[in-house]
Amino acid sequence: MELWESGERHISWAARSMPVLTALGERFAAERPLDGLRVAACLHVTAETAVLMGALKAGGAEIALAASNPLSTQDDVAEALRGYGMAVHARAGVDRAAYYRHIHQALDVRPDLVLDDGCDLVNILHTERTDLLDGVSGGCEETTTGIIRLRQMAAERALRFPVVAVNDTRTKRMFDNRYGTGQSTFDGIMRATNTMLAGRTVVVAGFGYCGRGVAERAKGLGARVIVTEIDAVKALDATLQGYEVRPMEQAAVVGDLFVTVTGNRDVITAEHVAAMKDGAILANAGHFDVEIDVRALEELASEVHRGIRPNTDEYVLPDGRRLLLLAEGRVVNLTAGEGHPAAVMDMSFSAQALAVAWLARERAGMEPGVYDVPEEIDQEVARLKLAAAGIGIDVLTGDQEAYLHSWRSGS
Repeated sequence: MELWESGERHISWAARSMPVLTALGERFAAERPLDGLRVAACLHVTAETAVLMGALKAGGAEIALAASNPLSTQDDVAEALRGYGMAVHARAGVDRAAYYRHIHQALDVRPDLVLDDGCDLVNILHTERTDLLDGVSGGCEETTTGIIRLRQMAAERALRFPVVAVNDTRTKRMFDNRYGTGQSTFDGIMRATNTMLAGRTVVVAGFGYCGRGVAERAKGLGARVIVTEIDAVKALDATLQGYEVRPMEQAAVVGDLFVTVTGNRDVITAEHVAAMKDGAILANAGHFDVEIDVRALEELASEVHRGIRPNTDEYVLPDGRRLLLLAEGRVVNLTAGEGHPAAVMDMSFSAQALAVAWLARERAGMEPGVYDVPEEIDQEVARLKLAAAGIGIDVLTGDQEAYLHSWRSGS
C-alpha cells in the first residue's frame, strides 16, 4: 500500500506538467478510439509513461506493459499502474533474462497494437513469437535506434505490420531529443558524480538531435566541448556552431567526461579506454549498454569498485588510472536520473497517443512498413502545447494563403 501511494503521488506530480496529454485522456474517455483493442507496450516504466498509459486505457484499450530498461523502472509507479487494472511486468534492477521474460509476458496478452522503445518487443515478435504476428495490426516506435532497425526490417521485407515512426515528428526530435536529452543527461551525471563541468573537457559522441542537446547544455555549463562524428554534414554543422570536432581516437586522450549519444555499438572501445586520463567519466545517453564496450573495460581493469557513488562504478587500470562508468553503461538520464522533464514528455506522449488512435482507425488499409506521423498530428500537439502555455501565434490571411499556393501571381 505504501508503494502504491508513492506511485500515485509520483504520477499526479508528473500529470501537473502534462496538460496536453491529460486533455487527450479526457477526449479519449469520451470518444473511446481504442475500444476493445489489446495493447502490448515496452516502454520506460516512469510516471510520465503512466500518464500515457492512463490516456490509452481511458480510450478503451486493454494494456500490458513491460519495461524497456530495467534500471529506469520506478517500482512505485509500476505498483500504482497495477492498481489501475493494467498488467505491468516490470521491476527495477532485474537481469537480462528477466527483462526478456517480462516482454514475453506482455506479449501474452495477444496484442492488436504494440508500442515499442528500441524495437526489442517488435524483434521478439518477429523471431520468437511469430505465432502472434497475424493478430498484430500495427505499432508505434519512439526511438531513433528502433526506427533504424524497423526501416532495415522493412527494406528486407521482414516487417509484418505497419509501424508509425513517432520519433520522427518535429515535436519529438526538437523538444524530446534535443532539450529533453540535453537537460536530463546532465541531471543524471550530476546525481551520480556531483562533478564540476566548468573548465572541463566534455566529449560528445554523435551530433544528431540528442547530441546537439547534450553539447549545448555542456557548453552552457562552461565546459570545453569536443564532438566526434561519422557523418560529414553533422561534423561540419558542429564545427560551424563552434565545437571542436575530432576522431574519438584523439578525443580519448584529452576528455574528462565522455557522453555517447549515437544509437550504435562500440563507440568507445578498449583502445579508447586505454588512452584515457585518470578520473575520466564515461556515460551513455544513447541506446542500450553497447555504446561503451563495458566488457572490454572489465577485462582491462585490475580492480573494480562497485557503487563508489550511486550508479557509479570505478575501474582501476593496471597502471593505477581510475575510470568511472555511470549506470553500468545504460542510458544515464533514466538510470541515474528520472529521465526527461514531464513537460517535454507531454508533447512526445501526446503525439504517441494521437498516433495510436490514428493507427487504430487506419490500420486496415495500411501495408507493412514504416510510416511517418501525419503532419496534422504534429501540428495539433504543438498548438495544444502553446494553448496550454497561454501563447498565441499569427494566422495567415486569405491573401497570404493564396500567395503561397499560387505560381501565377509572380513576386
